[in-house]
Amino acid sequence: MSKAPKGFFRRRKAASSVEKAAAKLGDTPLNAGRSASAPPPAAGAPVSPPVPPPVQPASANLTPARPAGAFNGARGSVSRRIEINHELLSAAGLISNRSEHSQIAEEFRLIKRPILLQAFEDRGGSGRAKNLIMVSSAKPGEGKTFSAVNLAMSIALERDLTVMLIDADIVHPSIPSAMGFEAELGLMDLIADESLDMSDVLLRTDVENLTVLPAGRPHHLATELFASDRMARLVADITRRYPDRIIIVDSPPILMSSIPGVLALHVGQIVFVVQAEKSTQAAIDGALGLVGSCENIYLLLNKARNIGSAEKFDGYYDYYR
Repeated sequence: MSKAPKGFFRRRKAASSVEKAAAKLGDTPLNAGRSASAPPPAAGAPVSPPVPPPVQPASANLTPARPAGAFNGARGSVSRRIEINHELLSAAGLISNRSEHSQIAEEFRLIKRPILLQAFEDRGGSGRAKNLIMVSSAKPGEGKTFSAVNLAMSIALERDLTVMLIDADIVHPSIPSAMGFEAELGLMDLIADESLDMSDVLLRTDVENLTVLPAGRPHHLATELFASDRMARLVADITRRYPDRIIIVDSPPILMSSIPGVLALHVGQIVFVVQAEKSTQAAIDGALGLVGSCENIYLLLNKARNIGSAEKFDGYYDYYR
């Protein structure tokens, strides 16, 4: 598991380099870190929370008639419920809903805000669902799963939103081990086997607003299955079924697999994790070029030693200890 990110978080309209991204963004850095020496978010005007579409009451009928090939649990089966290991989350520097007041939790509150502001905007000409967000990196070990789990847990703390966390790293799935549960079937099985329905593989958690879709069993045609019509129907279903849902997808490292390039054709936003003093400019440019079909790409600098004033949150969160 990666250490907590300590860098800045910037939005990028698909370009070929970090410098071009920064030039387009201007000075709007955000930070993320958990140690006392971690740098704080840069000062700036507060951002108002997103205003999602109205949520129907629990008693309302949210399930339309099932078209052929849809994924809505028509057989009446109920998803399995799991318990997340919150002590494991806290020990790894991950956000837990049982330890809400922490520096890392506060910093991911700032990281998620621009993402949520985009999530419920009009899809625009691309038709992409902006509430479908892929988290990835150029190479392994740069903090993508750490960032995906923390982002999902932070959004799950919102009162008016629900989150689905999808593990799409089929070869090296990390979400079950990070959150302390076991799973066999998942996303890959759902796409490959048309006899399965979403409720057969989706896991409800003890975090009220969070569900998890594990990676499932490896498949030798994983990329082709992700590019299939069944995958397109699945994406349409999970992004449109509930108006208050955010979907976070933890993908394989971009330079290690052809899967992220296919997933980028579906998602409306990408969080690209860059590790300070490790990720090279060539790797960053090469990876961003492979997912450039997505117009909204954010850069999250991870493990930076020092950016900006290191005292903004220092001491303040000692109040909670």
